Parts: sequence; structure tokens; C-alpha cells
Amino acid sequence: MSGRINATFAVTKVRLDENGQVTQIDTRGDTVAGEEPLEIRVGGQTLTTTMRTPGHDIELAHGFLHSEGHIEKVSDIREARYCAGASVDGRNPYNLLDVELANPHAITLADLRLTITTSACGVCGTSSIEALMKQSRYEIPRVPVDPGVVATLPEALKREQKQFRKTGGIHAAGAFTLDGEPIVVREDVGRHNAADKVIGHLLMEGMLPASDLILVMSSRASFELVNKAAMAGFGMLVAVSAASSLAVETARETGMALVGFARGDRFNLYSGELNRGTPPGQS
Repeated sequence: MSGRINATFAVTKVRLDENGQVTQIDTRGDTVAGEEPLEIRVGGQTLTTTMRTPGHDIELAHGFLHSEGHIEKVSDIREARYCAGASVDGRNPYNLLDVELANPHAITLADLRLTITTSACGVCGTSSIEALMKQSRYEIPRVPVDPGVVATLPEALKREQKQFRKTGGIHAAGAFTLDGEPIVVREDVGRHNAADKVIGHLLMEGMLPASDLILVMSSRASFELVNKAAMAGFGMLVAVSAASSLAVETARETGMALVGFARGDRFNLYSGELNRGTPPGQS
């Protein structure tokens, strides 16, 4: 499966001068991020189809089901396996994951997503956005925002982005300690999928609630990412880009610290308390 994480295509690269005139045309191989559908079935019934980067699919399924409120602990899933079927060329495409729950009645027809979830938008096809506004099963801890730690997180996440260095077109999510040490980092063309893979990993490792961890995203902070973080018990979400209005409102309602535009020496604090420490020049 590792070969499907990215692909190489012949690409024509064009350069212009300051007057808008073409100065260079060069055709060469270029690596792009892989994107393929993953159909997640529960008890043989399709729950959702998401466009994702192949890899860590079991974690993705665990994280997705946890974020949607269908499972609470790893033992709620009895088994997760790829469909044994093959494509026309005789290969298993590993694009269909069948999950068997310990409680076969945990998911109802109202929970089913009937359209494809794109890699860009995790809520497409949901019956209603209110269905995602679930109260977190964990109490959200009040985590003071340490400016020194926040300043290190974007670069720390970037150092773990191996596929981004190859393709330039893939998101990352990471769980970091309150001191800024990485616990797990996952990459995906969809920021929501990357977050689900991280949450799924933590769930499978018995590390939820993530009350002593920070969720760091290479993307903007959307409502659904705040919702996923809250469902997993994170006390802080740090994003390198902007936060949406609903993300800010949700973070403030739950008490989660929300940081956006984290760019090394600067960031926006949308929600939470800043740990100012000792002012410069004072002891």
C-alpha cells in the first residue's frame, strides 16, 4: 500500500518573467499526493465513503467512529478488516473497510452518510450539521496557552511531514505533549482524515481522553476539527491557518483553547487563557 500514498506524473512546469512572458517550459516527473476512496461499512452496511490518502485506514475508521460518537473505547470495535474482493486486474484495492461493532445496534439508519465525504469537507452528506453538535463525553481541561510551546509546534509538525516534503500537497495532524513533544503525526489529503487517524491511534493505544495533549493541524481550524478535538478530550487545538467563526464559538462554548495563524513568532488566540509567565526584564 505504501506505493499508493503518492504517485508520479509527467508535469509541464512553466516559469514567467516580471513581464508575464514565458521564460522556461520543462516537462519532468512530479510527485503528487495519493487520493482514493475508502468506503467504511458497519455490519455490512455502508456508513460513509471518504476520499483519503491510503494508509493507517484502521486508525481512520476508529477515529471517525469515535468522533461521530458511535464508539467510546477500542473494545467497542470487535473487528475491522478490508474486503477480500479484487478489482478487474486481480488486485485488492484496499478501498473497502468492514467494521464489526461489539454492539451491532449502535448505529441506526439516521446515522448513515449517503454521499461521498470529500477530502476537503468532512461534513458533506451529513443529515444535519446539528448531528455533529454532540456534547463531549469528556470534560475539556482548561489548558493555559504557553507562548513558548506554541511557537515551536508548527515547525515540529513540519519536521514530521515526510509526504508533504515529497508532494507539497498534503495535510498533517499531530498529537503533542504540553511541552511540545510529538506523540503521533499522520498525513492525509483531507485535514479531517488526518485528525481522525491521530485520534484513532490514540484510541487504539488507550490514550483517550487526550487531556494532557495538544492537537496540532497544518490547516485552518474548522468547526468539525474543534468538534473532533472536543470528542477526544483535547484541551487545546493549534492550527497554522485561520479559524472559522463556528470553530471559535464552539471552542469558547466547550472551554477549549484555540490558536490560529501559528507561525513561529506569532499566533492568534481565539479562545483560552494565555500563560504570560514572567514579563521580560522581570525576575
